[in-house]
Amino acid sequence: MRIDSIKLDNQNVLINDYRNNRESIMEHFDYAPYSQSTYEDRASELKSRNFGREELVEVLIKLNKQWDAPDSTYLNIERLEKDNSMVVIGGQQAGLLTGPMYTINKIISIIQFAKEQEEKLNTPVIPVFWIAGEDHDFDEVNHIFLPEKESMKKYKLLQRVKDKQPLSDIPVDETYAKQWVDSLFEQLNESQYTKDLYQTIKNCLSLSDTYVDFFARLLLKLFKDEGLVLFDSGSPEARKIESNHFLGLIENQHSISQGVYTTLQQVKQKGYSVSLEVDYNDGHLFYHKNKERILLVRNEDGSWAGKQNEVLLSEQELTEIAKSKPELLSNNVVTRPVMQDLLFPTLAFIGGPGEVGYWSALKPAFHTAGIKMPPVIPRLSFTFVDRNADKILNRFAIDPKSAVSIGVDQLKSNWLAAQNDPPVEQIANEIKSTVDKVHEPLRDVARNIRADLGELADRNLYYLHCDIEYLEDRIQKAIKEKYRKELAEYNLVGITLRPNNGLQERVWNPLIWINEYGADFIRELVNSPCSFKEDHYVVYF
Repeated sequence: MRIDSIKLDNQNVLINDYRNNRESIMEHFDYAPYSQSTYEDRASELKSRNFGREELVEVLIKLNKQWDAPDSTYLNIERLEKDNSMVVIGGQQAGLLTGPMYTINKIISIIQFAKEQEEKLNTPVIPVFWIAGEDHDFDEVNHIFLPEKESMKKYKLLQRVKDKQPLSDIPVDETYAKQWVDSLFEQLNESQYTKDLYQTIKNCLSLSDTYVDFFARLLLKLFKDEGLVLFDSGSPEARKIESNHFLGLIENQHSISQGVYTTLQQVKQKGYSVSLEVDYNDGHLFYHKNKERILLVRNEDGSWAGKQNEVLLSEQELTEIAKSKPELLSNNVVTRPVMQDLLFPTLAFIGGPGEVGYWSALKPAFHTAGIKMPPVIPRLSFTFVDRNADKILNRFAIDPKSAVSIGVDQLKSNWLAAQNDPPVEQIANEIKSTVDKVHEPLRDVARNIRADLGELADRNLYYLHCDIEYLEDRIQKAIKEKYRKELAEYNLVGITLRPNNGLQERVWNPLIWINEYGADFIRELVNSPCSFKEDHYVVYF
């Protein structure tokens, strides 16, 4: 395996300024991410705070036990009982077969950074992955993409989920799920790993009650030696230890909401694009009713209501719910990071570009809760190049940086045009220009005789152009047919390195590569330390 760092073109401005420690964005964070003194200071800060470690450990053991976690996970959970232990944490929704590759990339980042800081600080640092099981957008996670000729094809699980149920509550429909898995393996090339991979997935599926279970079991198989600890924020056990923190969020709603709203406006006025929509009266909590998740707002009279008036609660009623039935509440994108930091002694948070963006508005929420925002580290970003794609890159002398940043469509067009000298399009344009000049005296004569003859002459020229363009089109098609193999190779590189005009990690699922090369490439990457300061890495199998 070879790993090369590259700098991406057209990088997100906010992330670029954040990596370069620009004051315009750094003032919205409490810590500079790339200084080791940051983590020494953060470790000292965490020592002054109290965490319900005993309760947290009990919940983590119970959750990970139900997913048959490996011994390495339990050893790390036990280390969390130590007062000086800390975590590196990040999270994601529970995608099918782990979801897009950025989930794997994020976990690799969490594990690498935890190892690095444990060594530097000489303190236990545990990698934790927060599964956002309370999220309810099943359509966002009920599919994966696989390459098919010139494009990526979407393979969607046909199970229907009518209500806005949290993912932790959505039961696996074994019939649909097994059919879906079988349909995927029909598309894969048989390799030495296929049989075991298929059996592992089927076993994980049969042992899972929900899609969060399925997700968790697969992750623990892939990272069985790394001591990865999983936490499902959608589980009833998680809500119980969140109860007291819900009370604080309810009490401080006004300050949190106002602070985040104001800061977001400041960030946007600086020209930064942030994927976060908030308002002054947002409650930043969900209420669960009749299997649906209802986003709450705060009314002027102090009551809490659903955005569509699905529910109306007094503050006292909401407070009682937080105390006695916390499983009926869950966090939104604003309060989840705060809750995460209240539960876990967080040395650092690992996030994707979008997460780093919206965290820039959250400093007031943390401060209202009486804590500092943890250091925020942009996760490692990888593009994987298989052996076939690598051969094509070398054959056509394609720069991987360019292919990842902007794709190969223009390179393909230029290459095809170069196969005919001069290019067919150029010849056709020159012929049309010549016909225009030769035809002009005839058009002049026609116009001078009668207006309708002038119009006929113009149409005649138009038809001549059409005939030339028709021949040009037929020649172009013949050229494409002649070089069909080469064009297909360009297309393969395109959908591998920049599918759907975006980064590979947002579209590709690891299934293809695990089937082709086995899961060891993930473990090898975990043990190949990468600088978090780099934009992106290209990984060659």
